[in-house]
Amino acid sequence: MKAIRRFTVRTVLPPSIAPLARLAGNLRWSWHRPTQQLFESLNPAAWQELHQDPVALLGSFTREQLQQLAADAELVRRVRELDADLDRYLGEDRWYQSLGADAPQSIAYFSPEYGISAVLPQYSGGLGILAGDHLKAASDLGVPLIGVGLLYAAGYFKQSLSRDAWQQETYPVLDPDGLPLTLLREEDGSPAQIMLPLPNGRKLQARIWRADVGRVPLLLLDSNVPGNDEAARAITDRLYGGGGDHRLQQELLLGMGGVKALRIYERLTGTPRPEVFHTNEGHAGFLGIERIQELMSSGLSWNEALAAGRANTVFTTHTPVPAGIDRFDVLQVAHFFRAGLAPDVPTEHVLALGEESYDGGDPTKFNMAVMGLRLAQRANGVAKLHGVVSRGMFSGLWPGFDTEEVPITSVTNGVHVPTWVDHRIAELAREKLGSESVEARHWEKVYEFADAEVWNLRRQLRSNLIDDVRRRLKASWKKRGAGDAELAWTASVLDPDVLTIGFARRVPTYKRLTLMLRDPARLKALLLHPERPIQLVIAGKSHPADEQGKRMIQDLVRFTDDPAVRHRIVFLPNYDIAMARTLFPGCDVWLNNPLRPLEACGTSGMKAAINGGLNLSVLDGWWDEMYDGDNGWAIPSASPAVSPEERDDIEAAALYDLLENHVAPRFYGSEQADAAGAAGPSEPSADPVPHQWIAMIKHTLATLGPAVSAERMVQDYVQQLYRPAAASGRVARAEHFKAARELAAWVARVRHFWPEVVVEHVDSLDVTDEPQIGDTVRINAYVRLEELTPEDVSVQAVHGQVTENDELAQISIRDLTLKEDLGDGRFLFSGGVTIDHSGSFGYTVRVLPRHQHLATEAELGLVTNAS
Repeated sequence: MKAIRRFTVRTVLPPSIAPLARLAGNLRWSWHRPTQQLFESLNPAAWQELHQDPVALLGSFTREQLQQLAADAELVRRVRELDADLDRYLGEDRWYQSLGADAPQSIAYFSPEYGISAVLPQYSGGLGILAGDHLKAASDLGVPLIGVGLLYAAGYFKQSLSRDAWQQETYPVLDPDGLPLTLLREEDGSPAQIMLPLPNGRKLQARIWRADVGRVPLLLLDSNVPGNDEAARAITDRLYGGGGDHRLQQELLLGMGGVKALRIYERLTGTPRPEVFHTNEGHAGFLGIERIQELMSSGLSWNEALAAGRANTVFTTHTPVPAGIDRFDVLQVAHFFRAGLAPDVPTEHVLALGEESYDGGDPTKFNMAVMGLRLAQRANGVAKLHGVVSRGMFSGLWPGFDTEEVPITSVTNGVHVPTWVDHRIAELAREKLGSESVEARHWEKVYEFADAEVWNLRRQLRSNLIDDVRRRLKASWKKRGAGDAELAWTASVLDPDVLTIGFARRVPTYKRLTLMLRDPARLKALLLHPERPIQLVIAGKSHPADEQGKRMIQDLVRFTDDPAVRHRIVFLPNYDIAMARTLFPGCDVWLNNPLRPLEACGTSGMKAAINGGLNLSVLDGWWDEMYDGDNGWAIPSASPAVSPEERDDIEAAALYDLLENHVAPRFYGSEQADAAGAAGPSEPSADPVPHQWIAMIKHTLATLGPAVSAERMVQDYVQQLYRPAAASGRVARAEHFKAARELAAWVARVRHFWPEVVVEHVDSLDVTDEPQIGDTVRINAYVRLEELTPEDVSVQAVHGQVTENDELAQISIRDLTLKEDLGDGRFLFSGGVTIDHSGSFGYTVRVLPRHQHLATEAELGLVTNAS
């Protein structure tokens, strides 16, 4: 029998313990160990049964139980202390407050998903976890960030396996009233709502839920509200669900609705209007259209509004492959905008922003990443190598420029250390070093730990993981249809003294989940090695529509089902934050073997590193820039010339060789034993500690710890992108957008006349028959500018080594100066360049637009090269 109506009854706490509601409502508890311990102490068994969810825990108590808790004087004292501690955390000055008045007063951060805690399942993988860590680190640093996203009724799917190892998906519906969320309300108490017009006279309304992530408010839009028709209510049904129209409407709601939600939040709370807008991947790109609509409705032209909006927008791309970018049919996008989404913005201008107007582009497609780049004056990838890949992938938007000049920089991702470092590591640091703990980023202090202590701690973490694996594996087999009588073997899966390797991530084909199965016999031999065995813990979800990814999971699980090896290799379904917080600390080695360079960053290995895990990875993403030879191992990549089959064979063989001959011997101390034997006869060593392995752990913690921290990442964003964007935005908006209007007029004039700019002739002077290093080459460039002026341009000599195909490499750039106005729009520019190397030397001359409000010379994508 079904209920015809449903209510969520809120727990009313006695006054003495009323702050528990506040402590449960602020997601700071998800990374604050003392608050977690407080909730656990209320009822340890229920805390575990309710998956460490403080809101659910408080809701599970009866009135009598709450009264008993309220009468506990020691508990009341702890509650008050932690409430006061939260007050201090929320109000005190932190790193950001030391930056001065020029730092942005408010920053809006838009993302389609956020991985903050398992109790708020609004994430699918790395993008969401990164966004959650970004908010947490911003909170710890005092950065005035406001997050904007969507509230998905079913989040991402829950994964289980069928008897034949096929991925099964379920979508349990979440109750927002049972989550750490509050509904944003108008002053009269009614729910605050935004509205977007849809085609055919329909409308899309959404309420705004607020999650508090420490100091950072996160606004989540929910379309499941009265007043919407059934289709509109389902727009926020699930993360990355539905077809093209559904996905497009989600992204319109996220971007355009998100800006509207921000404006309501500003009005109701008095929060300063954001001075920077950060678009985390193309999904949120429509926020730029809504901001342009705001500006045009106040009197600015399209070009003026575009200049003003771009000035303080940052765009981050996370994908290294075109297939990972959202693309919609142009007619589909036009259909929605002609319904009045942005009434002052010409639809053809919106469509032009997403146009793939470059060689190989599809004129029928609207590209969200291309729009994101065109709407932002500053853009970045998420690792140094990913920056290189991104500059190559989007170089068609900047024709005539060398790839390295494409204006996409990089900020390498990081992980929020207090969330991901195991509390045992932090507690050991506090015990041995007092306040100088790993959490406080004093990573170099790990060298003061005794090797035996580190080794014993690693075994504790491994044992903790194994306990969790056995519980999860048994539950997984029960869902596959097995009975208790068949599952006695799960109680002895894995061994706390065996080298444990982890592999967990989404399962697209490029991440190569099944590379380890390339030679099943060799993998089996490694698992069952009589002296140096390994064991593997594997997890991951495939997108529901990815049949190939599901097949990879099935192939792997069928291998793990073999009774001969199932005690050494396991696959755990439903990978999430809760599983990850045990998995990362418990693994000795973290395995990552994507196709290089298709991993944008890949932060899972970072989480292992801050827990003393060593990485075994292809040189891709973050590992490409941070591997130093002593913090893990690099899996060599095959030559690009070989076939995909040969490539996988070669790289799998390299992986097996590293495991058998390098990783396992060092873990089991074989290397130091061999070294002792080589030194001459001696008594057998009774030392069970593999000191060389421990040395690698300490080196990893000391060197990678600060480098992979999300605090480092957010500080980089603040200094390299947010502060410059805020400064540009302030200039653009000053004096009723005077600078934006001037820049827009200048850009229009330059674009109009640029086809007439020509480098007519170049002379080389002072070049001897046998030039030598240190000689100066005098260059005269005769340039026709027609209606443009010398102040509008930069004329440059570009010089460097010359390759076999006459391309310049290792270039240097020298600005040439105006020497003479030759009349008729012709000018002579001159300057000298110094020959600074032997061998082939060459140069060329080019002309670029120049304006004080451009972020880079390549920003407009205009250049005239000498021919």
